Amino acid sequence: MANDVSFSGLTAGVLSPAMTKNIGAQGAYLDIQNNGWAKQYLPELYESEVQRYGNRTISGFLSQISAEMPMSSDQVIWSEQGRLHISYQATVATGTGALSAIKDIDNVSGSDIAHSLRVGNTVVCEVQGKEFKGFVQSVGANPVIIPYSVATVGDIAGVTDDSNQTIKLFVYGSEFKKGTAGMTEAVEPGFKTFTNKPMIIKDHFEIDGSDTAQIGWIEVSGEQGQSGYLWYLKSSADTKARFDDYLEMIAVESEKSGSGAHADIPEGSQGLLSAIGERGIVSTDQFNAGTTGADQLAEFDLLLKELDKQGAIEENMMFLDRDANLYIDDLLAGLSSGAQGGTAYGVFNNSEDMALNLGFTGFRRGSYDFYKTDWKYLNDKSTRGNVGTLKGLLIPAGTSSVYDQNLGSNVRRPFLHVRYRASQADDRKLKSWVTGSVGGAQTTGDDKMEIHYLSERCLVVQAANNFMKFI
Repeated sequence: MANDVSFSGLTAGVLSPAMTKNIGAQGAYLDIQNNGWAKQYLPELYESEVQRYGNRTISGFLSQISAEMPMSSDQVIWSEQGRLHISYQATVATGTGALSAIKDIDNVSGSDIAHSLRVGNTVVCEVQGKEFKGFVQSVGANPVIIPYSVATVGDIAGVTDDSNQTIKLFVYGSEFKKGTAGMTEAVEPGFKTFTNKPMIIKDHFEIDGSDTAQIGWIEVSGEQGQSGYLWYLKSSADTKARFDDYLEMIAVESEKSGSGAHADIPEGSQGLLSAIGERGIVSTDQFNAGTTGADQLAEFDLLLKELDKQGAIEENMMFLDRDANLYIDDLLAGLSSGAQGGTAYGVFNNSEDMALNLGFTGFRRGSYDFYKTDWKYLNDKSTRGNVGTLKGLLIPAGTSSVYDQNLGSNVRRPFLHVRYRASQADDRKLKSWVTGSVGGAQTTGDDKMEIHYLSERCLVVQAANNFMKFI
């Protein structure tokens, strides 16, 4: 037998046994001729390859929650509606009622922005935990809001009279005195524009001509359920399965290169995790193993409040690692049927037996339905199960209206779109071709066969504010 791979405890080899760049390397094939064995000493060989890791692929996540559409440009641009109502956060000089450094309430850590307050607006304000109604007396770089009940904000009981207080406000209407002019300015509806670019991913499988001629059949099973007696094409199938996984992993993990990145790094693309981190909700220590009982439910209800702020999409899917999944199971198991407002078994017609038999696959809390599942990508020791702190994702089961190039009309699509480069001349969704002089290929004089794989694609994450990342 060719040189074996030695293991000493849980080394890196355990995670990727005998993984080589090509099948011609030692350790990748059976060799019973070169060891000088007499026939009576030949080992007993099993014809079947043992599937010690089961199905090793991790793809399938995007197929459940996304749509695929072609694109013909170097980038994709889309717009998303802004908030309908006007809401801000600012600092306030409480003694005078003047405001400064107004920030969009959706992005309170951002830079100062031009506001849309108008003279005559009536507003609901909160400062130092005290709520009051106010009137917009003047606008500009430092607008002035005066309370209805007292002369200045500083006169409100419990509010400290200094200039370092944070005020939150939203417009609820307007009021004008008799005989006065109306609004002198109009408010244009706001929207935000986002962009992403496809990235090119490549891989290839290679085998020498001599190795293809050596007979060494073994019964194998592929990741897609195929089986039979194969030789070097087994490694080719593994390469293709790994490439399919990469197509999904880049959509999840990829990010754009920063302004200070090394010059040799390509531009990159914004993947799902990067989009949620930039425009979505990030929940830290949501599934704390030390939290039990009523505290678990209180922690979970914080998620509902965040969803309320973002438009209240009713159905949401949770893709979790093992610990987070068990946390949810423990949370639901601690609730008696109906004792918490009938929240534990909603999507199972409130049948406790049905929910238990399905391992709490779905449940309802408040006005939301949640469907949870293990995400193999987070548990597999050769992917996120070995590196990273990601505990899971919450994906809304919502849709948006987009133009489908294939159908030539607007259709309803999920918020996630996999866009791939394609035109009448070339479809780059998933290309493969064979080069060399072996296995039917006659393109070069090299005594080998190469199978090449290429794709050019990116992920469009629309309405990322409805997505949640658990870390």
